[in-house]
Amino acid sequence: MAHSVSPSRRDATAGPEEPSVGTLVQSAMADISTLVRSEIELAKAEVGRSAKKAGISVGLFGAAGVLAAFAGIYLFVTIAEALTALGLPRWVSYGIVTLVLLILAGICALIGKRMISRIEKPERTLETLSDLPEVLHREAPGQRHRAVPEVSNGRVALRGNESYKV
Repeated sequence: MAHSVSPSRRDATAGPEEPSVGTLVQSAMADISTLVRSEIELAKAEVGRSAKKAGISVGLFGAAGVLAAFAGIYLFVTIAEALTALGLPRWVSYGIVTLVLLILAGICALIGKRMISRIEKPERTLETLSDLPEVLHREAPGQRHRAVPEVSNGRVALRGNESYKV
């Protein structure tokens, strides 16, 4: 949506005069503001629809997981009943299935523990976090203990200590 700048007239016989720089800047700022607001509204609408779809998808995955867990229970009951049909006492059949499940759970736990121990620490993040209290420490004006960069003619120059880190 463009804003039009209405020319002002000095007198009835003179033609329209050019808009001033201030008027042009004001019009441009209004156009930019309108554009930014429109883009934000569009992003909100798109993200809202995407978030709703993502929520429904996560819910369906959760339902699938619950149903798979119930199916797994019935699978193991079926295996135990099959062992019973082969001639084993029922308690032995269910004991075998339970023992197999416990062994599988132990193997999964060991693999998970091994994978967790291989996770690397975020060394750089921990290093920068340890520097954070020093950076956040506010010093009284005129009592700085570290050099502050000075900008002149578009160039950054350090005063004093050359080990200033950005």
